[in-house]
Amino acid sequence: MRRRKNIITVAIDSPAAAGAGTQAKYISKEYNLLYLDTGKIYRMIGKLSLSKKKFNYRTVKKNISNIKVKDLNDKSLLSDKIAIAASSVAKDRKIRKIIKNFQLNCGYNPPKKYAGSVLDGRDITSVLMQDAMFKFYITANIKIRARRRFLEFKKLKKKITYNEVLKSLKNRDYLDKNRGISPLKKTKDSILINTSKLSKKACFKKIKTIMDKKINGSL
Repeated sequence: MRRRKNIITVAIDSPAAAGAGTQAKYISKEYNLLYLDTGKIYRMIGKLSLSKKKFNYRTVKKNISNIKVKDLNDKSLLSDKIAIAASSVAKDRKIRKIIKNFQLNCGYNPPKKYAGSVLDGRDITSVLMQDAMFKFYITANIKIRARRRFLEFKKLKKKITYNEVLKSLKNRDYLDKNRGISPLKKTKDSILINTSKLSKKACFKKIKTIMDKKINGSL
């Protein structure tokens, strides 16, 4: 795999609904970085597993080879059903390997119009980009995360209760942290960012201060 030199690489891991995606988008915009929500790739494959009678590795390879980052903005990927399916396919080693190659290329060889990349998911700091320039672990209290996700669903006019969302997140956390392959965990060299009591802007300000200090110091 080709690697572009002298680029900014940002790796973010987090449990669901902790605000990592929002912060990754802010980082992407501020520093002109390619943004990849790796969880959306698994959601896309999860959706594929639910819609295809013949779901196999060839189907996964075909879809990954044709994927474009903008395809991951499909709002249907946010459904709880697809989230569970995503956690299920994420346990498959062969599927992870197929997806990993796509992710690595985005992370280390982004298009030249970008100054680097920012990837968020469950195993970015621990597995995919262990040598990233910046490594963050973003989290928040589970009840706060459930409230955030519930409000997201409400905006999308999805009929679901707060308690159902909370139960789903607890299940997702358990699956993500206890799966046999690449479980969600905070690495020793990742910077912990707890968003429970921080606004989106306050959280980004904290991250930006950390990044600017290192970037300006390396110039």
